Amino acid sequence: MEAHSYVLRDVPSEERPRERMMTVGAEALSHAELLAILLRTGTKRESAVLLAARILKECGNLRGLVDMTVEELTAIRGIGPAKAVQLLAGIELGRRLAKSRQSDMPVIRKPQDAADLVMDEMRYLKKEHFVCLFLNTKNQVIVKETLSVGTLNASLVHPREVFRAAIKCSSASIVCVHNHPSGDPSPSPEDIVLTRRLKEAGELVGIDVLDHLVIGDNRFVSLKEQGLM
Repeated sequence: MEAHSYVLRDVPSEERPRERMMTVGAEALSHAELLAILLRTGTKRESAVLLAARILKECGNLRGLVDMTVEELTAIRGIGPAKAVQLLAGIELGRRLAKSRQSDMPVIRKPQDAADLVMDEMRYLKKEHFVCLFLNTKNQVIVKETLSVGTLNASLVHPREVFRAAIKCSSASIVCVHNHPSGDPSPSPEDIVLTRRLKEAGELVGIDVLDHLVIGDNRFVSLKEQGLM
């Protein structure tokens, strides 16, 4: 039978796993507490933490839990199909994170690196797309995000949108990119004005705007290389 909702009425809120995670961080939680958050609820007889501790005991250790199947998990008292799937989904995310290494992330060392990353997808676009490559301190691309679509001008892409997105992903620096549907990557006066506004805003918030590329038909212009920023 699937577990029923269980409220820890006698346990202070600061000692409950979710509340503890919000106040002291995930690193401070035990295996059982983290597992309890994935389980969400316990049973009539056990809190989520006690249920999690029993699961770990029956599996032998955390490594034993990783190898469990849905059938094996549902054989444990208090674990129904929904809880089994929740646990396995969390485990699978952990597996994928472990496999994704920083060395797999593209590194931007020069304008050509950034152009190579976006050229194929941007050269044939019928509208102007403004894209930001958000980099970490090693100049690895951690996020690539399209911030606007339309006719590029100084008001369409506002620095606040760019740096809000940069701060959200803890970016150390930015490479801005947009395309010219005409195929001619020559920067317009509006491109230059926008680039300088972004550069100045970056200096204020401590996030460097390294370059702004204009993508044409299999060619590009770096505003940094042109001395325009």
